[in-house]
Amino acid sequence: MLNLILPALFLIAQATPPANTATEEVTAPPAPVPAAATPAPPAPAAAQPEAPRPAAKAPAANAKPLSFYSQQFKFHWDQFMPITADVDGLKINSIFFNKRTMTLFKGAEFGTRAVVEVTNTASVTRTPGFAVAVFDADNRLLGVASGGPKIGGISAGDTETFDLSFHQVVERIPRADHFILTVELTN
Repeated sequence: MLNLILPALFLIAQATPPANTATEEVTAPPAPVPAAATPAPPAPAAAQPEAPRPAAKAPAANAKPLSFYSQQFKFHWDQFMPITADVDGLKINSIFFNKRTMTLFKGAEFGTRAVVEVTNTASVTRTPGFAVAVFDADNRLLGVASGGPKIGGISAGDTETFDLSFHQVVERIPRADHFILTVELTN
């Protein structure tokens, strides 16, 4: 019985529409006139001076652009490649590309990766972001990996390595011709 009363109460509780509602008549817009038949707009009576535009905001005195490095290199699969680059005290030492494997599981592969080694020669902590794009001889993109520190950054004087994993598009990476390494500091 409760199943019958609840819907009835719901219907009763709804407000009834007012009796004197006017209906709105909707008409279709007129057909567009071809451009050639459209008369030109009338010329303005007097030229009005343009309103002054607000001045562009000047960059803050303390704001500095992010430190950035991007360079193309010849690709070598499963070989250590030394790199001599410095991004505001973050020295890029080397990079190598290979398949991530585990000796415990013979023949098991756990993805394709690029390993970047860096040393912070600055007197402050550096927080880098890395991106690697790999191309074939015809300049077709074969894979992309990116990464950086999970928490914090690289303390002054420390050397760290970062595994940048390639996902989904990985089959042609070992046959690449060249790659681009990009480093961006967030501090």
